[in-house]
Amino acid sequence: MRQRLGIVRWMAVGGAMAAIAAATAGAHQASGAGEASSSARAAIVSIFPMLRVPTIRPMASPSGGYTPAQIRTAYVVNPLLHKGINGTGESIVIVDSFGSPTIRHDLKVFDRQFKIAPPRSLTIIHPAGPIPPFKPNENRVGWAQETTLDVEWAHAMAPRARIVLVETPVSENEGRSGFPQIVKAEKYVLAHKLGGVISQSFGATEETFPKGSIRPLRAAYVEAAQRSHNVTVVSASGDAGATDFHNDLTTFYTRPVTSWPASDPLVTAVGGLNLRLDRHGNRTAPDEVWNDPGFPSAGGGGRSVVFARPAYQNRDKAIVGRHRGVPDISMSASCSHPVTIYQSFAGKGWQNICGTSEATPIFAGIIALADQVAKHWLGPINPRVYTLAAMPRSGIVDVTRGDNTVSFQQNGKTYTVHGWDAVRGYDLASGLGTVNASVFVRKLAAMK
Repeated sequence: MRQRLGIVRWMAVGGAMAAIAAATAGAHQASGAGEASSSARAAIVSIFPMLRVPTIRPMASPSGGYTPAQIRTAYVVNPLLHKGINGTGESIVIVDSFGSPTIRHDLKVFDRQFKIAPPRSLTIIHPAGPIPPFKPNENRVGWAQETTLDVEWAHAMAPRARIVLVETPVSENEGRSGFPQIVKAEKYVLAHKLGGVISQSFGATEETFPKGSIRPLRAAYVEAAQRSHNVTVVSASGDAGATDFHNDLTTFYTRPVTSWPASDPLVTAVGGLNLRLDRHGNRTAPDEVWNDPGFPSAGGGGRSVVFARPAYQNRDKAIVGRHRGVPDISMSASCSHPVTIYQSFAGKGWQNICGTSEATPIFAGIIALADQVAKHWLGPINPRVYTLAAMPRSGIVDVTRGDNTVSFQQNGKTYTVHGWDAVRGYDLASGLGTVNASVFVRKLAAMK
């Protein structure tokens, strides 16, 4: 934990690190740009959960964080739930390093507090190997918080969907986990058809990958996009605005960067917004891009240096240029207005939590509702979402306030990494905007 400007946040330094073997074949690169080069045969790539924790000590009762009722109202989910569109028959797959040792109990407490029906099932699997015993160090607590947020809030949006929690192992003596284990776990999920949407709230800055190393790691996304699987993958866009971490998970790039897997064209990148809601969940002001003062704490966005502009972003080439742009869509993430979770793995009680790790499971839950309406898995949704955004009454709501420019002190200097403003249409701060789920779910499900 680190304290900045009177706000205590877990700064993702508890994120694990992945040893990635450098491969010779490159990913599909944007013209004039490529992955960071390295002459070494292998390198360390830091992977971290995209979340912040404004409160350290658990509270005896929920206080100061948005509740499921408020978020459901804000995204107009209730009309769907009232008509039985609640995730029945669908499964949400959540992938996290380590997981949480108390998630079954904690979800029950969360449901009881907010009067939410339990999921059809909560299945926990370890397809990449057994999980080491829990130790309450910073790394393990951070991933347990991530897991709790993912499970509780995906469930809050699609309460009758099955939850499949895929926990991946980490070498306890090294404190490291990696993308290879995650890829193995996700390929197991695909092979066994365990769910129609995969939610992942972690990432690593593109520039930290050795040249060519992303291509073999994206194999699960390539498989997910095939008709034989047709699985939607959503991923957090990052929590540091236009910048993100170096491998040390302490210092930031002093120029614009973005993170993978959110930057993958086969993945839907979920950015962050600041929602101002009253106690009933009604907006008191228009949404704006999440950007809290002080330590970089803002919705991630920018242009990929690995992936070229996909066809579905051709309408937005004036914004993205020849590069894949992120995010695609944005949801609640601000630490000024966080959500609440219940956990009992480190103390016992309620915590407020925020970041694009909040936005991502919320959106994953909404996609599960769309799968239910469609009566089939939707698969890669980006082409459909961009087509929808060009239509009237699509359920995609434009966001035109805020930006993801961040300033910070580092090595005795003050740096400003200039990002992008939210503007009418697509932008690199909020993507296409956010959603009115009652409309968006039906429109998305109806698209061929």
